[in-house]
Amino acid sequence: MKLLDAIIFSVALAFIVVGIHQTMVNGIGFSYSLFMFAVGLLFWFQLRRNKARESSEATTKKPVKSTKPLKKR
Repeated sequence: MKLLDAIIFSVALAFIVVGIHQTMVNGIGFSYSLFMFAVGLLFWFQLRRNKARESSEATTKKPVKSTKPLKKR
């Protein structure tokens, strides 16, 4: 995990914690935007992880050899 990924994930968790606190104090109407920011950051985090995983798989993939035996004529 890169530094930016860790920061995005940490900020998303912080928004969730603050949103839960604001929900208990003021109600869901006041904390809705906090939860939406957290969900947006979690989507962004997941997108970055998937792109990093795809790029690492593309660089480490080896060509697939054919397992079929050659036909003799």
